[in-house]
Amino acid sequence: MKVLVAVKRVIDYNVKARVKADNSDVDLANVKMALNPFCEIAIEEAVRLKEAGTANEVVVVSIGNKSCEEQIRTALALGADRGIRVDVETKPDSLSVAKLLAKIVEKEAPGMVILGKQAIDSDNNQTGQMLAALLDRPQGTFASEVEVTGDSINVTREIDGGLQTVNLAIPAVVTTDLRLNEPRYASLPNIMKAKRKPLDVLTTDELGVSVASNLQLLRVDPPSERQAGIKVSSVDELVEKLRNDAKVI
Repeated sequence: MKVLVAVKRVIDYNVKARVKADNSDVDLANVKMALNPFCEIAIEEAVRLKEAGTANEVVVVSIGNKSCEEQIRTALALGADRGIRVDVETKPDSLSVAKLLAKIVEKEAPGMVILGKQAIDSDNNQTGQMLAALLDRPQGTFASEVEVTGDSINVTREIDGGLQTVNLAIPAVVTTDLRLNEPRYASLPNIMKAKRKPLDVLTTDELGVSVASNLQLLRVDPPSERQAGIKVSSVDELVEKLRNDAKVI
């Protein structure tokens, strides 16, 4: 079974995001970029399936300009076999990304597509569901456990009420949650090997998809500064503060 993993280039989660002076967007100048953490989990799960003999090839795909090839190479160093970059200069919305991925899926015919449940920059949590709908394939979202048994996949999902297990017929789409696994670190030998692994570049014209965004970003503001807490000496003082200062009781 071939496994296709979609990954995204985002701001490193250890970096504090800055807003541009004109509030038009997040400032990406001289900012460290990295693989989206949920995408790392998706790569790890695909590589584990290959190591277990369930999958025979792991293909990683990313959509963006040449800079995202760095993250594709990282995925190759983590164990993926080859990479695909869809060349896009603009920032496509979730539906455009899903349409591009659908064309890649038609071309590659994987038995399973694994994506992170969301990207930490946009937090949309939409692409996996849209992709499954476009492909008319079963989907298992928010996966905390994935088990392939014959021609089906058992996916344990994290839901508000606890856990839910769904059985999906292959081919299927799975999106990963945080507790699915702990991604490995790429070793130096694997980083060197990743430089020689194949990486193909496709254009939107080759895939027959018109990339456009139906969303308009109006303004970006940083979160409000949190006020420092205070200590109170008694329950009476606490009640007085909550009633008169915070006005919550």
